[in-house]
Amino acid sequence: MLFSKIVNKFHLYLGLSCGILASISGLTGSMYVWQPEITADLNPNLLKVDSIENISEEELLKTSLALYENQKDTVAKIFLPYREQQTISIVYNNGQTLYYHPKNGKVLGQKSASISFFEDLLNIHRTLGIPKIGKYIVGGSALLFFLFLLTSGLFLWWKKYKLNFNKGIKIKWKRNRKRFNYDVHKTLGFLFFLPLLIMAFSGGYFTYNTYYKEGFKLVDTISANNTLKKRIEVGSALDVKDLLKNPDKQYSLRAIYLPKDPNDAYQFRYIKDRFIVSGLRKTKELKVDQNDKVINETSFDSDPISEQIAAQMYPIHIGEISGLLGRILVFISGFVPIILFITGLRFYYFRAYKKNNGR
Repeated sequence: MLFSKIVNKFHLYLGLSCGILASISGLTGSMYVWQPEITADLNPNLLKVDSIENISEEELLKTSLALYENQKDTVAKIFLPYREQQTISIVYNNGQTLYYHPKNGKVLGQKSASISFFEDLLNIHRTLGIPKIGKYIVGGSALLFFLFLLTSGLFLWWKKYKLNFNKGIKIKWKRNRKRFNYDVHKTLGFLFFLPLLIMAFSGGYFTYNTYYKEGFKLVDTISANNTLKKRIEVGSALDVKDLLKNPDKQYSLRAIYLPKDPNDAYQFRYIKDRFIVSGLRKTKELKVDQNDKVINETSFDSDPISEQIAAQMYPIHIGEISGLLGRILVFISGFVPIILFITGLRFYYFRAYKKNNGR
């Protein structure tokens, strides 16, 4: 009995503090779920081209190479078609972003306000817009939500309704405000326990990925993981321009990060599927120094299982791993934390009101 009271208090006060951060993350995450479709529809001249499926990988790389060679001293990043973007975009050293046709290299325009809006929205989702420490606040609240708030709520629900499951998930609409408020809180908390648990766990990865990967390595030690040998050995010679002349046979090039200073390397990021699909996210990354020597190569096909699991954190977090239904579930689930926070706050108010009025 005493333990239940302690858990009850813990759940209440943690919910009142951590709940507001979870609410912000949930709402911004729900809005971002449909970012690809909304951004593409608002910016067809920048992001869409006719018959993208008829433009070959060779043509995409040829256009990218031509754009790079024409203005390489000013280029910071090159993004090839990926997700909602069917065009090529270049981020310049001065911060400007321009979009180009993937076949003829024609300038289509510069970054729009709606594209910038969703970039800012993602920044708020991940960092609250607070430099340096924001990501730790968000990541820490996600782990608290995952480890303590949800689990303590499930414990309290199970303690009370383990012998009457139907009552535990039933909302009686014609009740007084206090009882209705409680019904909404305990029902939504139970029904969305699993999706919120998964979203909170995967959300913490983006702040504490190093620790997650160390934890995932336990799978490598207990499984018979026959990791394939990497196709490109570290230290081998590789002309950067050759990567833009010869398409990878298994992966599609999606981004190039140019060196910022003499000690930086070229980073080439690849993806198995350019556009949004359900299932596992398969990626490859290649780092080449400015002397054309390979520094590192990773790919889904040759990575250990722990790295393969880590690569799924994004599609799991946003629901894309399960296709459209997964995205819809994440979208709906994102509104649940704010409802739980409001109903929890009202529950606290009703309790305080009863205590102050002696009834």
